[in-house]
Amino acid sequence: MKDKTGPSDLGDMSTEEFRRHGHEIIDWIADYLGEMERFPVLSRNQPGDLKRELPRTPPLDGESMPAILADFRDLIIPGITHWNHPAFFSYFSITGSGPGILGELLCSALNVNAMLWKTSPAATELEEVTLDWLRQMLGLPDSFWGIIYDTASVSTLHALVAARECVAGLSPRQKGLDGKGGRLALYQSEHAHSSVEKAAITVGIGQEAVRKIASDAAFRMDPKALESAIQKDISAGWRPFCVVATVGTTSTTSVDPLPEIAAVCRKYHLWLHVDAAYAGPAAILPEMKWVLEGADQADSIVTNPHKWLFTPIDLSVFYCQRPDVLRRAFSLVPEYLKTNVDDTVTNYMDYGIQLGRRFRALKLWMILRYFGQKGIEARIRRQIGWAQELAEWLDSDPEFERMAPTPFSTLCFRAKPKALAADEKALEQLNGELLERVNDSGEAFLSHTKLNDRFTLRLAIGNIKTERRHLDRAVEILRQALAELKEERGI
Repeated sequence: MKDKTGPSDLGDMSTEEFRRHGHEIIDWIADYLGEMERFPVLSRNQPGDLKRELPRTPPLDGESMPAILADFRDLIIPGITHWNHPAFFSYFSITGSGPGILGELLCSALNVNAMLWKTSPAATELEEVTLDWLRQMLGLPDSFWGIIYDTASVSTLHALVAARECVAGLSPRQKGLDGKGGRLALYQSEHAHSSVEKAAITVGIGQEAVRKIASDAAFRMDPKALESAIQKDISAGWRPFCVVATVGTTSTTSVDPLPEIAAVCRKYHLWLHVDAAYAGPAAILPEMKWVLEGADQADSIVTNPHKWLFTPIDLSVFYCQRPDVLRRAFSLVPEYLKTNVDDTVTNYMDYGIQLGRRFRALKLWMILRYFGQKGIEARIRRQIGWAQELAEWLDSDPEFERMAPTPFSTLCFRAKPKALAADEKALEQLNGELLERVNDSGEAFLSHTKLNDRFTLRLAIGNIKTERRHLDRAVEILRQALAELKEERGI
């Protein structure tokens, strides 16, 4: 009689065993999602804890799924920081909603490589339809063409490659950057995401070519400073080629003034890329359409459904008004990838560095269908409303100070007891310890940044499972921890 707990002959896991353990795993996931608050948000593991528990050599013989799943529960789970936890307020939330998780499961089962239309027609056409739905929801004009990449970092990289392709007199695809056409210059806010600078390194222009433009009091790029920097570079022999504006900066979620920046880009014939990775989905709300005002004049824009559209990581949507440039920069078709329908279909492999592509559109399609536009609007609207209520609390509490505007659902603040108000060094130490105490509680997870060189706490609301009680508890923990620290310091 064949063993029912291992591979049959030299094949795969049997259908019977797959079904049995599949049900077990789905039941575990359902329990996990429903009872997640029993876990500390932030893993309590210390460096090396898991590695010490695992064998140093690979198994010679196959092991049973019960043994593997037991190690998953007993060894892996303690080392997990729970991004799906309703009190995960640290970074922009990555929420794996139910329909998204099921879509990810189906994607894995199908195991499609969506490189060509022919390798799975439904994968390509569903991506086209789903991204057009999202484009309409965001209020972008139909001149924008969409493609799914994995993260905003990769989307921004593709934007810079396309921008580089448009520089007159250069042949970067054939000759690279040989220096004969002059050095290229890239412009971003001083609060832009680090991926912009990494992309500059990757495309070959180097960190010295990145201009970090000063911001105003609300941490938004200053268009006058941008134009001044462009003029200075032109006079010095540099070749400005691209501006990256941000809708929802990482530290403060500020919104750069897109219409004014777009006007500068038109004047100097520069590619405008808009990083709306976090805040872009807010534009789905009728009352928040303003956040993408001026984006219709951009050459490209990125938004991440895995940040604020309840989509399991990873899924980044890149829209471009000049897909022909993107294709010109990346298309390379060997004979074995040519098909008899290439002239009539979209082959997404032609529009990026990847050949192999996952069927990511499936989970986004399921999410949009399950919640619907009105359901998504209601969830985002509620989270923005909660943030505004917390902002009012911060502004009224003499023990705390709000450090930046709150246009969306992320708050920047710090504790500022009167006794330490004039001592920035002491305030930084106090807030650093306050952050550790809150996170060590296991009941909430916050992050930090620095604004104007001042240590600042961040609380980002975006998890679909977050309820108002989780926010109330986070505030309670903050107040308790601050009271303890003040008592310890005698202030």
